[in-house]
Amino acid sequence: MPDSATPTAMAPRRLLAILGVGFGIAVTIGNTIGAGILRTPGEIAQHLPSVFPYLAVWVIGGLYALLGANALAELATLVPRSGGQYVFVRHALGDYAGFIVGWSDWLSTCGTTALVSITIGEYALIYLPAMRAFEVIALLTIGLLTLVQWLGVRWGGAAQNITSVLKAVVLIALIAACFHLGGRPPFHDSFVTEGDASFFVAFMLSLAAVIYTYDGWSGVIYFSEEVRNPGRAIPRAMFAGVGLVIAIYLAINVAFLRVVPLGSIAGQKLAAAVVAQHIFGGYADPILRSLFIIALLSAVNSNVLMAPRVLFAMSSDGLFWRGAREVNEGGTPDIALMISSTIAALFVLTGTFETVIAKLSFFFVANYTLSFVSLFVLRRREKKGADVSSARDVESGRDVRSPQVAYRAWGHPYTTGLALVASVAFLIAAMGSDTRNSVFTVILLAISYPIYRVMKRA
Repeated sequence: MPDSATPTAMAPRRLLAILGVGFGIAVTIGNTIGAGILRTPGEIAQHLPSVFPYLAVWVIGGLYALLGANALAELATLVPRSGGQYVFVRHALGDYAGFIVGWSDWLSTCGTTALVSITIGEYALIYLPAMRAFEVIALLTIGLLTLVQWLGVRWGGAAQNITSVLKAVVLIALIAACFHLGGRPPFHDSFVTEGDASFFVAFMLSLAAVIYTYDGWSGVIYFSEEVRNPGRAIPRAMFAGVGLVIAIYLAINVAFLRVVPLGSIAGQKLAAAVVAQHIFGGYADPILRSLFIIALLSAVNSNVLMAPRVLFAMSSDGLFWRGAREVNEGGTPDIALMISSTIAALFVLTGTFETVIAKLSFFFVANYTLSFVSLFVLRRREKKGADVSSARDVESGRDVRSPQVAYRAWGHPYTTGLALVASVAFLIAAMGSDTRNSVFTVILLAISYPIYRVMKRA
């Protein structure tokens, strides 16, 4: 007879609540700031050739992220389980809605891991010619960071903190170099032309690109169960993280304009390259390559961290193979980690990651929309007297009660409603501009329900 005092298979290991506000800020910065801020300014300048509208669209994009953070901070503290938006949507709208959000989020996160790793490989290959192919560097990047996560959440958290700090340092150095070496007034309009499209259309196209560049601000909600004192730490991490991202984005844009006028970067696929050429001359290419590699490492690490949390949560709720619920001694959902990293590696080897991301882009906004709806649903239940923060998951038997009073979204329902309206408008615009992938999305939704029923019975 086994000794009841010894650890047995009586209960699976739980995730470890050892992360803090610093990690939350680091994963927000790491998951949000990537290649987009170095590329997107050229697209925005083409649509908005005047400085103040150009900068205003970055401010408005940041305000949308703050509105979203305000709503998701309440959801994350109300239902403090790791797993991202899947957790809220399932808790509020049921298993099938959670199934859609969870699977689309997990696959797109694996696809993003592959995409960013490939980008690192492309920029690093010149330094590592013995690797022969950038796919090899991409696979090594995924493999190395997977190994770090396997060692435990402390290792994974430390890797995120270090890579995010390095990213912030190199970006601040770039900003400082632009202001020191640039010689023009950044707010001078020197490129103002009449476009074929109306100003409103141009502004909305720019806003869509900016919102994509801000995506990633919700990174900390994937670790709600692992954050100490989540009722205080999660809101602080989200608002501080988003605030820092907004400040860095605005500073980079102003810094670019300190070096070159809008007309010089308008339509450029890599605006940072134009700026770097002006201030660094012949050293621009190696400096920019190094900047990209450092900036993108934290993005890969954050995605390698997040993807298994989604799969772990779905497994715990009976929406995926139950074996993926395993947590190792270091607090890592190791089986979910191996599955997620294997899928990311397969995306690299097959080159299908771009297709996956494009096909699932509809769900990028749809998942936020469903999360905002979830807050309205849970608030409505609360008004009817239901204890929305103390429900126990029927499938997993895990308590989802918040150990303290949850953060309350400031200005709800008005702020949440505004974020919801913006998300719906963005969703409609995305469907209208990409009808081919929108049709694929409808087909995918049609076949998802039978798959969901099979998974539930498995």
